[in-house]
Amino acid sequence: MHLPTVFQFVAIASALFGVLCTGLLTFSAFRAAGTARRGHRFLAAGAGITLLTVVGGIVASRAVEEHLVHTQPSRASLGNLLAISVALGSVLLLLGLLGMPGGAPDRSRALRYLLDALVIAAALWFVGCVLLSTPTRLLGERTPYWCRPLLLPAAVAALALGLSVMAAMRARRPRGPLVGVGIGVTTVTIAGSALAGGVCQGWTEASWVALIAMPAGLGMITYAARRAERPARQSWAGVGDADDRDADMTRRGAGYAFIPMAAMAASALYHLLRGGDFGMMLIVAGSLEGFTLVGRQYFALRDVQGYAERLRDREAHFRELAHTDPLTGLANRRGLLTALEDEDAAGSAGVLLALDLDGFKNVNDMRGHDVGDAVLVEVGQRLRMNLRPGDVAARLGGDEFAVLMWARPGEAKGAAARLLKVLGRPYEQPSGTVFLSVSIGLASCSSASDVTTLMRNADLALRSAKQRGKNRVELYEVGYDQELRRRTTLEHELRGAIDRDELHLQFQPVVMLPSVRPVGAEALLRWNHPELGSVRPDEFIPVAEECGMIEKLDRWVLHQACHQLSRWLGEGHDVWVSVNVSPRELHRACYVEQVKEALRAHRVPPQRLVLEVTEHAVATDLDEMIRQLRGVRETGVRIALDDFGAGYSSLGQLRDLPIDILKIDHSLVLEERMMPVIVELGHQFGLEVIAEGIEEQHQMTMVVKTGCRLGQGYLAGRPVLAEHFEARLQSLAPVIPNSRQPERQINGGSATLHAQHVRSVDSSAEIRQS
Repeated sequence: MHLPTVFQFVAIASALFGVLCTGLLTFSAFRAAGTARRGHRFLAAGAGITLLTVVGGIVASRAVEEHLVHTQPSRASLGNLLAISVALGSVLLLLGLLGMPGGAPDRSRALRYLLDALVIAAALWFVGCVLLSTPTRLLGERTPYWCRPLLLPAAVAALALGLSVMAAMRARRPRGPLVGVGIGVTTVTIAGSALAGGVCQGWTEASWVALIAMPAGLGMITYAARRAERPARQSWAGVGDADDRDADMTRRGAGYAFIPMAAMAASALYHLLRGGDFGMMLIVAGSLEGFTLVGRQYFALRDVQGYAERLRDREAHFRELAHTDPLTGLANRRGLLTALEDEDAAGSAGVLLALDLDGFKNVNDMRGHDVGDAVLVEVGQRLRMNLRPGDVAARLGGDEFAVLMWARPGEAKGAAARLLKVLGRPYEQPSGTVFLSVSIGLASCSSASDVTTLMRNADLALRSAKQRGKNRVELYEVGYDQELRRRTTLEHELRGAIDRDELHLQFQPVVMLPSVRPVGAEALLRWNHPELGSVRPDEFIPVAEECGMIEKLDRWVLHQACHQLSRWLGEGHDVWVSVNVSPRELHRACYVEQVKEALRAHRVPPQRLVLEVTEHAVATDLDEMIRQLRGVRETGVRIALDDFGAGYSSLGQLRDLPIDILKIDHSLVLEERMMPVIVELGHQFGLEVIAEGIEEQHQMTMVVKTGCRLGQGYLAGRPVLAEHFEARLQSLAPVIPNSRQPERQINGGSATLHAQHVRSVDSSAEIRQS
């Protein structure tokens, strides 16, 4: 078969392959979604025009080959028509290249890609003009006819090559499909230029080769475009425009421009050395290169400015995040410190408020942390709505808040009182209403030399508000420092008080009325420090609760009281001893076993020991307290409800509580109308009633008239040492010898009382063992 015939056959087969590729691209254009659809549509349109160009090229090549078109002007006209068609199809393909996933997602990015590509294209055009113009004339005598119809498609081919290079350099990963489309488009444009030049020049072999190459380029475009669909859905979904711009900005470099510029400079020098002159084409190409670089520099400067602006915005955003509490939107501790330092608050006319929600831990424990967080959010909203412009509200952590207020101490105290009411209002939540109070401590900025001292003063004032009953406002005073130092000293010294034998018990009599005969005693803990002197219980007991010493003190008091009770019982005295129990100790799972161990170690009948629990402790967690008290009561130990009337107990709670003794608070002893009712109520419930705080004779007379059989107070006897109480027992009641009375009645109840020798009990060893 003759060679031209083979070319024609292959060209026709390639055209059919081009039809298949165009159909696939059209199908992908309808199937694509999102921003990729536009790119596929441009590719399909460009492929359709390219396919028409191929068909037209086949017809034109056959006409030239069969000498149907034999004059140069006619061939030039056909070449120009094919060149225009090639250029139009190539431009559409280039637009499709830019619209592909990973290409140019917006017009701004597309313009930057085009400028980058023009840098390369202008250099290629300049070098090509040098090689094809006088004196080089690379194609010899055929050069004049070659250049004219190739101007447009050659320019598009140079641009396509530049875009392919840019796609390979700057496209997002995976960039393989995009580079494949670029290579395919470049192949189509170069082959199209060869087709137009071959028809114009009468080179039928070159035309048939170009007609084979153009469908091959379409095949490469089709394959790469279909590969780009899957990465587009997986890799680029959800990427923000700002992130894309920043990523492109960080990857962008200008090194690619040096090679085109070097090529232009070398070709220009070569052209001058060969004696050539710069015609219109060279001037246009050089000017285009210069304006392109200037335009690209302008956009690069805008990119840098935009990138710097975004960096500033992000820095401000992250700085705000670093100084903002994410839950409430208020300033955090770092933000408050920054505000204090920026405003130079220490020594100025401002006030720092430290706020703490009372009982917030119970909200988290009982309602859950979601409800607790919702309450904290509402606290933040209430703070923002009730502060003046310029004041700074902050959440320091947990349920601790702070407010920097620019006001005098008097004004700030009034504002704090208003906040006390605002924050103390009920918090309506889907799970129910939450009731909270708040404690506030104030510290004047003028009273502190630095920020650290100012915050410390506010914390001291807050602690004072907590210690004085909560739900109140306290202004910092210099004496708080002394209280803090003393509290710290007490905590340190209390840890070794037992080992140094500084603690002892005093016993306040519980007497039978009206005879005032002691029938029992309440064991009261006392601390006598060699340097601090006598430390009051209301001072060191809260310290022990805060530092975790209360459990150790309770165990020591229990053993010491049982030891002393064992001595009195061994000597034949008919008494019982009561011991105060802290709520924390009573909630311990092993507390029942601890009581049993103390009774066993000191050989004390259970009915002789009374455990006193305050009404306030019972009201805190009624269900849990009832369960614990029942466990203790099953050992035989009696339970007394102390300070009845000072707390929040109801009649229903009094009926449900497993108690044996009701101790009426001294505040109700003075109520002549209430006392008979309470005494009768206690007797109706089968409880023994003790009236506390009897200090005057008329109080004693009133209590006796109510029918109350037991009393306690300074009139009946002050707290005294064990030996003094024992002396009173011996003076008021005869001692019954142990050997003559192995059994006896205990306050109306039957219990066996075995005589014992107190020296046979080593309480210290028992305490250490327990």
